[in-house]
Amino acid sequence: MVTKQNIEAVILANGDYPVGKIPSDVLHNAKYVVCCDGAADKYLENGFIPNAIVGDGDSLSEAQRRCHSDILHCFREQESNDLTKAVRFLLGQGKRHIAIVGATGKREDHTLGNISLLIEYARAGATVRMYTEYGVFIPCNGCCHINSFVGQQVSIFNFTGSGFSSQGLRYPIYDFVSWWQGTLNECTGDTFDIECQGEYILFLKYPTKA
Repeated sequence: MVTKQNIEAVILANGDYPVGKIPSDVLHNAKYVVCCDGAADKYLENGFIPNAIVGDGDSLSEAQRRCHSDILHCFREQESNDLTKAVRFLLGQGKRHIAIVGATGKREDHTLGNISLLIEYARAGATVRMYTEYGVFIPCNGCCHINSFVGQQVSIFNFTGSGFSSQGLRYPIYDFVSWWQGTLNECTGDTFDIECQGEYILFLKYPTKA
């Protein structure tokens, strides 16, 4: 299973448009949708209208910019990307339980940047998850208990964590210093636990049928 999340808002980023069941369901069942400006064209082409379009305005077509000026929120500063602008926009509205879809694909450098930014969003007070075509990324700080299933593939990407130990994972974990070192672990039961101090990101692969 994928650990359930209380979602207040969904951000559609300008990577590959969601086609898998889980990210598609997250997007289409959303109570409130924010499109990064480059993603808005595709969302509108699919027959949907977002609650807000957020970004620096440089990726949205001129026709859509005119048609949807009432929901367009432009932030011209270039120190952050459109995804970060969208997260800040939602936090400013008091929406902290945020799901992100469409943030991977197209460009690998953007994908890596978007994944690493999850730590920054968590530091800012967001409870955030990134749903991809294959699994979900979850930023964590300290100890965590995760609902899972036998055989679920689990990867751990360390940022500032230390003193790592776990229960319910096939392979022992330790204070990883490179991202590859925490990849390709596996859950052995219905749950697993990680104990540590500091920040890391989990990746949980969806069940094969998802």
